[in-house]
Amino acid sequence: MTLPAKDKFTLGLELPTDPRWVNIAEKNIEDILVDHAYCEQKAASSCIYPEKEKLVNLLTPVVAEEWGHFERVIEELQKRGFKLGKQRKDAYVEALNKVIRKGGSREQQLVEKLLMNALIEARSAERFKLLWKNIPDQQLAVFYYELMVSEAGHYKNFLQLAKEYLPEEVVEARWRELLEQEAEIMRNLEVRGDRMH
Repeated sequence: MTLPAKDKFTLGLELPTDPRWVNIAEKNIEDILVDHAYCEQKAASSCIYPEKEKLVNLLTPVVAEEWGHFERVIEELQKRGFKLGKQRKDAYVEALNKVIRKGGSREQQLVEKLLMNALIEARSAERFKLLWKNIPDQQLAVFYYELMVSEAGHYKNFLQLAKEYLPEEVVEARWRELLEQEAEIMRNLEVRGDRMH
């Protein structure tokens, strides 16, 4: 597989990952893979909105793709003789949950969930980009490149879907607020090489 130049992929996040993260992560690849597996499992279940038929139809392929990612991460663990360890607390997602607005109409709640999913996918894609560009294991580098492209697509999908339920200008304004809050979360999170986020 021919990969593109390594500086052509951009995302709209306000704050890049602390460069120390990838240095620690590459020394703890077993922990990263374990945490990544659970992230993919949660991503698959977070895409299910049974009360919205249109969303079910649009996101069913995303659920299948996220579950496929989970299976691929398990394969990477097994190839290296690693086991799926215990699920770890996700401080990043917990912090995001605290800034997501509660209450309001069903549409407002739905948009908050979709935007939270968009943030998680964008940050995941950004982390995959760092792994692709920096880890010495070339097989894993290709794996993370492929996932980076996929997650970036999901992030755009969630943003677009949010605009189906509230006016575009409302969604864009809320998205900018959430990007600033996410950047603040990233500033305050401990840099850990055993977590994907």
